[in-house]
Amino acid sequence: MTTKQKKVLYRIIIAAVLVVLVSVSCSVWKFSAWMEALLYLVPYFVIGYDILKKAGKGILNRQIFDENFLMAVATVGAMLLGDFKEGVAVMLFYQIGELFQSCAVGKSRKNIAALMDIRPDYANILVDGQLQQVDPDDVEIGTEIVINPGEKVPIDGVITEGSTTLNTSALTGESVPREAQCGDEVISGCINMTGAIHLKTTKEFGDSTVSKILDLVENSSMKKSRSENFITKFARYYTPAVCYSALALALLPPAVRLLLGMTPEFQTWVIRALTFLVISCPCALVISIPLSFFGGIGCASTNGILVKGSNYLEALADAKYIVFDKTGTLTKGVFEVSGIYPEKGFDEKSLLYYAAYAESASSHPISQSLKNAYGEKLDLERVNQIEEIAGHGVKAVVDGNAVYAGNSKLMKQNSLSISQEHDEGTVVYVAVEHEYAGCITISDVVKPTSQKAITELKKNGIRQTVMLTGDTKKTAEKVAAEVGVDVVRSDLLPADKVFEVEQLLEQKGKKENLAFVGDGINDAPVLSRADIGIAMGALGSDAAIEAADVVLMDDDPAKIALAMKISRRTLHIVRENIVFALTVKLLCLALGALGIANMWAAIFADVGVMVIAVLNATRALRIRL
Repeated sequence: MTTKQKKVLYRIIIAAVLVVLVSVSCSVWKFSAWMEALLYLVPYFVIGYDILKKAGKGILNRQIFDENFLMAVATVGAMLLGDFKEGVAVMLFYQIGELFQSCAVGKSRKNIAALMDIRPDYANILVDGQLQQVDPDDVEIGTEIVINPGEKVPIDGVITEGSTTLNTSALTGESVPREAQCGDEVISGCINMTGAIHLKTTKEFGDSTVSKILDLVENSSMKKSRSENFITKFARYYTPAVCYSALALALLPPAVRLLLGMTPEFQTWVIRALTFLVISCPCALVISIPLSFFGGIGCASTNGILVKGSNYLEALADAKYIVFDKTGTLTKGVFEVSGIYPEKGFDEKSLLYYAAYAESASSHPISQSLKNAYGEKLDLERVNQIEEIAGHGVKAVVDGNAVYAGNSKLMKQNSLSISQEHDEGTVVYVAVEHEYAGCITISDVVKPTSQKAITELKKNGIRQTVMLTGDTKKTAEKVAAEVGVDVVRSDLLPADKVFEVEQLLEQKGKKENLAFVGDGINDAPVLSRADIGIAMGALGSDAAIEAADVVLMDDDPAKIALAMKISRRTLHIVRENIVFALTVKLLCLALGALGIANMWAAIFADVGVMVIAVLNATRALRIRL
């Protein structure tokens, strides 16, 4: 509990004790009405002085109609009519409800604060051979910083010395540590677990991953959902309406009775009007609905899904079309050997052997993928006379044999015939001693969770999945068939992707949303154009993350279905609170107007409904996945 919450709790306890003592004293000694009023005013002011103060300020600022005004009018009216115990009880239970609400909101914020406790306090830099702690904001790009075991990575950078294990759970929601060594990129917000590392910063602190994540979470409440906007507008008109209705209830029936020659019974109708006011307080709706969305965003963040506002969380529930980029989204975005096709006289191992040695001097990603696939340490004494032929490939002598490795142009240039051409990804054709030896295909590898992602999305009611890519038709269709995407569009430029998404936007229904999932700079325009833009956050570009509405911190496409599940569960909780609160309110308002519901029923209708709605809202933080 915070200090402020503790003070409210102490006031509640003191007021409750005083009410009991005054009630017992009045029943034993039979005080006069004036004395009884004075005695009850003590606990009343102990528990309600702040509400009366806020109501007074609201009147002075011409912002009259709020819950403080309703409570003040209802309780002061009850005290003036001699219902001292009820007047104090209403204020006491209202404060208990406010304390429950404050604790629930505090718990939500604490959960998110614990999750997002990734803001670094300092960065270590070397000054005259000694480590000096400085503010991360003061560290410039290109500065070498030192991160010791147990410390947070303060700024994005590349490891220049050392190796370690990184805890990325606060960023991705994954508990499995990640190994990092010299040359690896490291994003801020991770925790260094094992070894000391030196990091050369590649961004300023304000542009680093940790700053952007914190900014996203802190500002997520600024973008309200349709439900929140509805409740805000509803409360704006609802509160003055019930105030005028209560005034009419207090004055019109007595006036009618007086005209009919009957006893007006002013006190009876004023009590009903005051009861009506207490019941009408819209706290349950005004508090619980934003709290539900806040909890849903917190639950998503815990699972490595950053949602930039409750409006986007709400929009996810209505997503019916999902459009994917290919490279880096459904695939890993890194080259790997995907097929080895040896000719007669050669086998897969010997073909890969000659190709790896021929490419041994190159640092090109294609060459690197061949060396990685070979898997053994290269003995560079076995290869010599390496010659790079621009736009074609390489020529080298391996174990005394002339080896050619490159594209089909290189084969034709050396009068070598290819038995079968391949166009799935990048193809390296190999010839040994002027004899065609076969080819090796290298392509982007599908992420292990991509197929699961598409399957789960279809289970969640997605009508159509589409893949847009700049890659060749055959490569695109192969990936689409592997993961189960419905529609494929290939050989697209960035502008073509925008055109394709606009075509889909015209086809979908008014209440249906289209989400685009991408990771590259060229995806930023289409991410902005879609109803919901979802970016890959770990390897995705800054431009894509800025343009997106939802960011997946571990680049896992399966998290999209998870985000939709959280969205729908959160909206379910919101609807439960709206239906429950309005049903109880309307029922009790009718009973109060008819004189069936007394002040104690009014207390339940206000405070009880608020506490139940707030407790229900906190379930959004603990959505079971």
